[in-house]
Amino acid sequence: MKVTDHIAASDKTLVSFEVLPPTKGSSIQRIFDTLDPLMEFKPPYINITYHQPEMVLKERPDGLLEPRITRKRPGTVAISGAVQNRYQIDVVPHLICGGFTKEETEDALIDLNYLGIHNVLVVRGDGDAVRGRFTPEPNGHEYALDLLKQVVDMNNGSYCDDDLESPVPTSFSPGVAGYPEKHAESPNLESDVKYLKAKVDAGAEYIVTQMFFDNQKYFSFVKRCRDEGITVPIIPGLKPISIKKHLNLLPQTFHVDIPPELAREIEKCSNNSAVRELGVEWAIHQSKELVQQGVSVIHFFTMGRSDNIHKIVGAVL
Repeated sequence: MKVTDHIAASDKTLVSFEVLPPTKGSSIQRIFDTLDPLMEFKPPYINITYHQPEMVLKERPDGLLEPRITRKRPGTVAISGAVQNRYQIDVVPHLICGGFTKEETEDALIDLNYLGIHNVLVVRGDGDAVRGRFTPEPNGHEYALDLLKQVVDMNNGSYCDDDLESPVPTSFSPGVAGYPEKHAESPNLESDVKYLKAKVDAGAEYIVTQMFFDNQKYFSFVKRCRDEGITVPIIPGLKPISIKKHLNLLPQTFHVDIPPELAREIEKCSNNSAVRELGVEWAIHQSKELVQQGVSVIHFFTMGRSDNIHKIVGAVL
């Protein structure tokens, strides 16, 4: 089923979970260990992130540093198939611009289509950590909107190779990302929402937001989107604070605000165990308010661990 079909079929708030592919050389059991405890909540689908190649600096025998390109978390397509098969559940693999040509993107979509996977989340991907900016591949996509259009084109039977005989249309249901506190590279939220509207007009069927810690920012974002004419579901994304470093790391990395009240309570914590419990309590409060406001789905970013997510969902559902 499509994500939107799951939403339409339910009269209560659903929960979905997002997992990271394990690092190269690790076992897929890490994914299963994260998801197994969460299956009791009957999520309608699971998201699997995609990660672009990274530039790392390796020391040479002469002591100089040499840049190398590596993909630290491969396997999204295979993991999607494995999760779908193990749990008999819909999956939503992410598609990214970074690190892929249009042809490579098409091949990944063909693989997903063969596996019977028809939900995808279309995002641009992060900038390079070393160079500090996003650089598309030659003959790749620079913007998520262009990647989305490729997905929609395939749904209309249009492939990169225009010499195909009677190409079969795919039936992907694409979602896109939204940013209640605006994307880091946008000049302002108004501009960001206009670009988001362009993605919906191009075929995006739902929106999943970046994490936020102040529900009012989500509610304001939804209103702004509705005023702009965006009518598709806008799914809130939550990530509980779990370590003290998140107080500075999350704003730096994801460009989100930590509410003053939460920041003060984090600073009072004597260790990360206390921070983790505080993060659970804060997310429970957020989740209960979102449920009271009738959101269709709450999307949880697990970041490879599920004990805190399990506590949160268990206290809300």
